Amino acid sequence: MIAPADPGLSPTEVQQRIARGDVNVVETPTSRTFRSILAENVFTFFNGILTVCFIAVLLLGDLRDGFFFGVVVFNALIGIVQELRAKRALDRLAVLASPETAVRRGGVLLVIQPGEVVLDDLVIVRPGDQITADADVIVTTALFVDESLLTGESDPIAKKPGDRLMSGSLVTSGTAEARVVAVGANSYASKLTAEIKRHSLVHSELRAATNRILVYLSWILVPLIVVIVFGRIATYGGFHALADPNDQSWRHALVDAVASVVGIIPEGLVLLTSLAFGVAAIRLTRQKVLVQELAAVEVLARVDVLCLDKTGTLTTGAIGFHGLQQLPGRDDDLGPCRSALAALSTDDAGNATSRALANQFELGSAEVQARLAFSSLRAFSAVQLASAGTDTVTWLLGAPERLLVGHPEALAEAHTIAASGRRTLVLARSAEAPERYVDEPELVGHAMPACFVILEETIRPEAAETLAYFAAEGVRVIILSGDNPHTVGSIARQLNLGDEAVDASTLVDDESLTLALAAGGVFGRVAPEQKQRIVKLLQQQGRSVAMTGDGVNDAMAIKDADLGIAMGNATPATRAVSRLVLLDSRFDRLPEVLMLGRRVIANVERVSNLFLSKTVYGIVLALFTAIFAWEFPFLPRQLTLVSTLAIGVPSFFLALAPNRRRYRAGVLPRVLKFSLPTGLIGATACLVAYAPLRGTLPQVEARSLATMALFIVSLWIVSVLARPLSRPRVVLVLSVTLAFALAYLLPFTRAFFVLDVSIGPWFFYALAVGVAGASGIEVYYRFAKRHGLVVDRE
Repeated sequence: MIAPADPGLSPTEVQQRIARGDVNVVETPTSRTFRSILAENVFTFFNGILTVCFIAVLLLGDLRDGFFFGVVVFNALIGIVQELRAKRALDRLAVLASPETAVRRGGVLLVIQPGEVVLDDLVIVRPGDQITADADVIVTTALFVDESLLTGESDPIAKKPGDRLMSGSLVTSGTAEARVVAVGANSYASKLTAEIKRHSLVHSELRAATNRILVYLSWILVPLIVVIVFGRIATYGGFHALADPNDQSWRHALVDAVASVVGIIPEGLVLLTSLAFGVAAIRLTRQKVLVQELAAVEVLARVDVLCLDKTGTLTTGAIGFHGLQQLPGRDDDLGPCRSALAALSTDDAGNATSRALANQFELGSAEVQARLAFSSLRAFSAVQLASAGTDTVTWLLGAPERLLVGHPEALAEAHTIAASGRRTLVLARSAEAPERYVDEPELVGHAMPACFVILEETIRPEAAETLAYFAAEGVRVIILSGDNPHTVGSIARQLNLGDEAVDASTLVDDESLTLALAAGGVFGRVAPEQKQRIVKLLQQQGRSVAMTGDGVNDAMAIKDADLGIAMGNATPATRAVSRLVLLDSRFDRLPEVLMLGRRVIANVERVSNLFLSKTVYGIVLALFTAIFAWEFPFLPRQLTLVSTLAIGVPSFFLALAPNRRRYRAGVLPRVLKFSLPTGLIGATACLVAYAPLRGTLPQVEARSLATMALFIVSLWIVSVLARPLSRPRVVLVLSVTLAFALAYLLPFTRAFFVLDVSIGPWFFYALAVGVAGASGIEVYYRFAKRHGLVVDRE
């Protein structure tokens, strides 16, 4: 007979430990710290260069030429505020998704947060739990723990009384009672956090492309600045002029050098990438979707295979008891079966099936002698009962395929019931002790079937529409369920996913799995390791795989998938290794995640074209004027005016605009192939416009006309990247054009930006060169569109 349960700590003992500080409080940040957000947005390489330029202007030049630094400050503030908003939203939602711990205190089972666990607490370990504090096992029933997040060992490890359970390990099967021996900083909790974050890092093509661009620019920027400085010195009289204290030409050299550097740096590129991710995360938090890593939003847009567990994903996850049914040709007394089911339903560490049976039956005078928790590997659970005047009997509850071996007629009937969409289990009796099945599961073949236990699930009302959406978007859907293939097939038919389900228990190697995946996408009786293997096989085929689920049998596959998605009611282990958590367990949230991911990728690619086009023409102009000893065609403030109106403002709106374009690999090559030619066209137009003006007109007017030509070309880059030109986008283009015109017309702005033009032949010449440059952009855009380098927004 099972010994009386250890009551655990009393309320007084708990309060004493809290007073001593023996509480499992560990700092596990769910998002970036304020310090890291501040550092990434302020202390950057480009901001450092621009700050040096601003200080030089502040000390030696005209403060108005430091106008560009306002853009730096504005960009940093937007980035900080946006990321802090995302941080607050994510931190609030992370509380809802945090793991829970079951403890027994004063003889009462409580489910508490990890931070409420105290030293010496009696933890009740259940399948699917994440161990949140180090504990020593007191009693156990076939407990297996996955410690891969801590040790890298992928095989589940059996635990026996006296063994240590480390925080961070995941319970794959079995139950136990364990005494907490280390909490807070003294446990493995901090290591767990680091390891989970390591596993949750996803590959972001946008982030990788942006980082590579920044690395390339960092390599060339320092030598380029040296060339620029020497070129400016040569332009304004050489070192002899610098040595003459009465010669002020060095001030012009300084201003030109600053303008050259300002024209090269894409100061808003990193901001717009962070902004797009941050806004997407905030929108998702409003939909009860916790993004455990911002780049996960992008990953779903790349996914082309979506693997789903049935229970809790396609169905509500709430299992209801439907009834008991006699085996074919039998008319047994079902009283003992009801007592056995009552015992199975009263397990503190029971699964969803035992909870569905709760309060349905009375245990009577029977006493529980031993238990064996459900395991996906065994596909059954067990309880040993003793009743007065009867022999001790072990009752097994599990899959028909395991418990009806040698009973083909009963198995066929079980399949018939399952084909109706109901979940069918078998209750069988045996004389073997439950613990024998841990090492000898084949003994189940000697058990005598007693009756069918029929449960039912409800298909989520939104499942059909959501699956149809993914099919229309070119995402293949695969169902991987541990349930009876006939039940899974019935659900699949109702959702138009196929007529039959493959019995995965018959697929014994990778070759058979690969062939089955090629032939269909609905699988039943899928073991946890098979789910993990299927994800790997799909990835080896070059597919980008998302895996959704809620059970511990899904956790390892979710961890290995390109994007792991856990339901809000998932086990702590499953939530711990996922990248997205659907907190309200609504499967229909995924289309919104997909659309936001596509918007982020497509829009950031578009605005990257804008910023890098500016960088290219800035490099060309800086090198050309330095080598040929020309004055730079613009003042820093004039270049800032063009950058703000033709790049900064439009990119801000375009980065957040709707965009349904499907993901295409190769973001960086496409951006470079578009921005390099368009940047060269812009630089050529500038130089052609400025060449005859610099020796003919006063420098103020020559620079003003060159600024106009550059703006026309830059504006046309915006117009082609904003296509199709809907009414809001036309308004955007016209608004920045009007703002630029007003800069020439209003006395204050004309004086501030040093813009002075007169209507005459040279005005129309500069205008014609700008239009010619815009025409060149249009021609190249059409070429690029035909070759897939750019795609109009959808």
